[in-house]
Amino acid sequence: MRAVSNRSGIDAVDRDRLDELMRSAQAGDSVAYARLLAAIAPLIRRTIRRQRQLMPAADVEDIVQETLLSVHAVRATYDANRPFLPWLMAILRNRMVDGTRRYARLSAHEIAVDPLPETFADEDTNTMVERHDRAAVVRRAVRDLPKRQRVAVEMLKLQELSLKEAASASGMSISALKVAVHRGMKGLRARLRGEA
Repeated sequence: MRAVSNRSGIDAVDRDRLDELMRSAQAGDSVAYARLLAAIAPLIRRTIRRQRQLMPAADVEDIVQETLLSVHAVRATYDANRPFLPWLMAILRNRMVDGTRRYARLSAHEIAVDPLPETFADEDTNTMVERHDRAAVVRRAVRDLPKRQRVAVEMLKLQELSLKEAASASGMSISALKVAVHRGMKGLRARLRGEA
């Protein structure tokens, strides 16, 4: 039985085999390259699981694939006179850092919510006729606004233009647009409450 001589769980014979497979792959041996990828995938997976014990399996697999892609993309930079394993571990370390950053960035903006029903149980709610009628009422209310308010509401709320874009298109100042949209929305609320 071979003694394990490093933290990766690979003995010297296996490390030498990986070095040789990488040198052969760099020389154009596609069979050696396939063997190399097949040999390092479980090693990468074990290393990630050991260092990120709570990471979901799907995220582990994402990092495994990203690492294999990185090895493929930068394989020409490998120096055949140096050991392969430290080169691979440096790539893996970078992919794990990238994965952690991505997770932190995404989770910072996520909010957990309970799943809500997509429709109401009552058959009479949210019918197409009601929605069409409501849309017609809103369109009529917007059309009846004074011109400056109507233009501001249409550009800023319906077309979702920025204040700068709306000011440029309408010829109104940004502050005039803000006042007009505020008054327009207030007027719409009052009209829509009155028609309800």
